[in-house]
Amino acid sequence: MESTERRGRARTAILTVDDDPAVSRAIARDLRRRYGSEYRIVRAESGEQALEALRELRLRGDEVAVLLADQRMPRMSGVEFLEAAMDLYPAARRLLVTAYADTSVAIDAINLVDLDHYLLKPWDPPEEKLYPVIDEQLATWARTDRRPVAETKLIGHRWSARSSEVREFLARNQVPYRWFASDSEKGRSLLAAAETTGDDLPVVVSPEGTVLVAPSDTELAERVGLVTRPSEDFYDLVVVGGGPAGLSAALYGASEGLRTVLVERTATGGQAGQSSRIENYLGFPDGVSGAQLADRARRQALRFGAELVTAREAVGLEVNGPARTLRFADGSSLATQTVILAGGVSYRRLDGPGLDALAGRGLYYGSALTNVHACADEDVYVVGGANSAGQAAIALAREASRVTILVRGPSLSQSMSSYLIEQVEAHPRIRVLTSTEVAEACGDGHLEELVLRDTKTGETRSAPCGWAFVFIGAVPGTQWLDGVVQRDAYGFVPTGPDLELDGRRPAGWDRDRAPFHLESSVPGVFAAGDVRAESAKRVASAVGEGAMAVMLVHRYLEGL
Repeated sequence: MESTERRGRARTAILTVDDDPAVSRAIARDLRRRYGSEYRIVRAESGEQALEALRELRLRGDEVAVLLADQRMPRMSGVEFLEAAMDLYPAARRLLVTAYADTSVAIDAINLVDLDHYLLKPWDPPEEKLYPVIDEQLATWARTDRRPVAETKLIGHRWSARSSEVREFLARNQVPYRWFASDSEKGRSLLAAAETTGDDLPVVVSPEGTVLVAPSDTELAERVGLVTRPSEDFYDLVVVGGGPAGLSAALYGASEGLRTVLVERTATGGQAGQSSRIENYLGFPDGVSGAQLADRARRQALRFGAELVTAREAVGLEVNGPARTLRFADGSSLATQTVILAGGVSYRRLDGPGLDALAGRGLYYGSALTNVHACADEDVYVVGGANSAGQAAIALAREASRVTILVRGPSLSQSMSSYLIEQVEAHPRIRVLTSTEVAEACGDGHLEELVLRDTKTGETRSAPCGWAFVFIGAVPGTQWLDGVVQRDAYGFVPTGPDLELDGRRPAGWDRDRAPFHLESSVPGVFAAGDVRAESAKRVASAVGEGAMAVMLVHRYLEGL
């Protein structure tokens, strides 16, 4: 991808994408010749590359006026790219570049992606066939009622664990921000303007100029405009957790008339929301990023009237007659008739010397996407052998010089889908080390070296490493349910028939019926998705369980 240099304030962008380098350069040249002094011309050679460019532009708060996409591109056609781009820049004018043989596709795209115009190759001379079209689209875009994108400034240190957490929080919540290293000239000037020394990082400057020094997630969420408090004191349904199961439950609950609120500790999407590309989810033949899928689901749930509350951590559940009361870390509470537990799981922490101390300082649990560009030309390690590890490795390999996947078992086939194994094995910059685990992490203030252990022989060796991303295991965050909701030995929530041991119902069960299929040991409290014992640990099944749980909520409410 290439672009004109930015001069002064960020300029509005015109983006063009074509997989033929010669054609791509030609159209970018013609656009730059006419519009380069006023607009930033961004060129990409694949749909995936173009979407990545759009995500970066959006996070920086830049505007995009026109999108020009070639129709015939491998893996992602022009129409498919424009459909995905609508989620990022719905106001941008959409143009398709086609050959004469593809005019029927272009006409169909008018209905599919609300196409604004299609151009036929060749467009020579541009003064007659290209510029009048672009002029008209730019004029139309300029008349569109657009709210300017507010920009949050984040000043932090690359090896600060909390700086990394805040960066991840903003990115996952789709908050446009601009990152400034605290030791850079611009970072130091911003710290001086904010009248802070930078001893406590990160420092966040809101679009209105408010300075937050080392803010909590709640303080940050409130300042950037996220909803952190429910609007009512009592609901028909409270969904705890905003992954695929929770978003599905909130959507179906609200669409079926239940007063519904979803409470999420960090950001919607869960582990799936951090996946660079999900290729086996029904209805997306060319794949979809986890962030895009989560964002669509979130907007869909809001459209049906669900409330989404962020930066709110559940710490307790009480049974008060027919009501179920959730208690939160800030001391507040929320009453409801029913609860769906959809908190998902987190990645298991590595155990060994130096590993805890260097977490967030080169060693990360998940969070690969926000660090892809920082890993350019670096040797990167990915720990884990499941799909999330494979997806992260492929994403990181776009920039890294080499990505090494560490797997404790003898092969990837035990836990990774075959389609993903094929991509990993075919990638020239990815290698796989089997029967290998991390024994220790070393570094002065940040990760510099991993000690690797052979799980067969016990032998260890050192490997220079500045970046490592861990995707192992599944740990449910259910400690807050202790003493109220029955959990298994691993912390997962058994439901339905799994609760009836030897035909006996769970202790304290006060109903004259057996627990419903997704109902926990507490009547009216259901579990869906990865947090449920014996679940399939797949996005599709989590979405299905979220919908099914709402159906059972209705059945429960009918019996009250």
